[in-house]
Amino acid sequence: MSLLASTQKGYKLPPISHERSVKRDYTLVGEFDPASTDFIKAVESITGAPSSEGNQVQLLVNGDQIFPAMLEAMRSATSTLNLLTFVYWTGSIAPQVAEAVCERAKAGVRCNVLLDALGAFRIERKLIDDMRECGAHVAWFRPPRWYTLHKLNNRTHRKILVIDGRVGFTGGVGIAEEWTGNAQDPLHWRDTHIRLEGPVVRGLQGAFCENWLEATGEVLTGETYLPTLEGTPDGMLAQVTRSSAGKGDTNAETLFFLAMAAAKKRLWLTTAYFAPRGALVEALVETAERGVDVQILVPGPHIDKELVRKAGQASYSKLLKKGVKIYEYQPTMLHAKTMVVDGIWSTIGSINFDNRSFALNDEANVSIHDARLALQMEKQFELDLAQSKKFTKRRWSQRGWWQKVQERVSHLLTPQI
Repeated sequence: MSLLASTQKGYKLPPISHERSVKRDYTLVGEFDPASTDFIKAVESITGAPSSEGNQVQLLVNGDQIFPAMLEAMRSATSTLNLLTFVYWTGSIAPQVAEAVCERAKAGVRCNVLLDALGAFRIERKLIDDMRECGAHVAWFRPPRWYTLHKLNNRTHRKILVIDGRVGFTGGVGIAEEWTGNAQDPLHWRDTHIRLEGPVVRGLQGAFCENWLEATGEVLTGETYLPTLEGTPDGMLAQVTRSSAGKGDTNAETLFFLAMAAAKKRLWLTTAYFAPRGALVEALVETAERGVDVQILVPGPHIDKELVRKAGQASYSKLLKKGVKIYEYQPTMLHAKTMVVDGIWSTIGSINFDNRSFALNDEANVSIHDARLALQMEKQFELDLAQSKKFTKRRWSQRGWWQKVQERVSHLLTPQI
């Protein structure tokens, strides 16, 4: 049965459940065209992600662009500062972020800092003490407790900064030395973030507030957190898709399946961790079989999780055979999580192309329907490809037996990585 076969009535999607009690496919009725707003409306109706017009979106590439913009925004806060991160480790940027929080907290700004208890475990405790002594509110998301062990594997992988409820940032960047610089060597990673203004910031604020509520029991409301946000005439159509683990399909997985079903010309995916389950591999294959230019950019030899790389490579043979193009980035660790479809629709955020993002973690992505941003995304994709190694069917078929064994063993762990 064709998983994404085009028919006059619509597309047939593969089963997108990870714990579905009743196994069944989904049939989407009606034409999907990323060039129209119908696709945005479909994402909105299925994932509950409201769309808004008039948003300003700035693409930020690597730490040299990302961190100065974030720090400038933090230092401009007048009422509230909300920071959520999965990774807060060490390095020169770590104290700079804490100092910006402290400075604003001392000035009377309500500063809320939420750290994932596992992802940020390497943070220097002095930085937490300093922020708290300055008046900032610092909380841990799902710290290990005997009564929460069933949630130990479910983390918040979101990276969110919202200033005064009006300016937002999200993407793939964590707070650590690895993300500083300009991806100039293996010690400095390649990543993508965005700066947002306009009504879409409320969706990003909601993603923060959702995790903050669970961690602290506090409901953040009022004009200082949720001000009236006006769009601009030259702004972009955008929406925030929030996703959390649960029974059945998640919003993260649904978003990516819809994008694959909608693509008509090209689908260019950049992901830090590529370890898709079978249904996702089939969806990529059938997207390519429809004549869509499917290109996938993943980390190469400098990946920080080699097990994930091997698990993803288990699908290379099938993908390459069906015309999917695969590249591995060579200079350093590639940590970006982006996708651009048909030169009109882009999504940027924390979602990787693996089961952890699709089924286990809390994630958040911003999707933008705008040719201007899509063009920037495509140009950056091409710049990254110029520093990447392309795989071919012939070359991949000649890999050694030990490589094949590693792939098969790693693939068995796909549900958990």
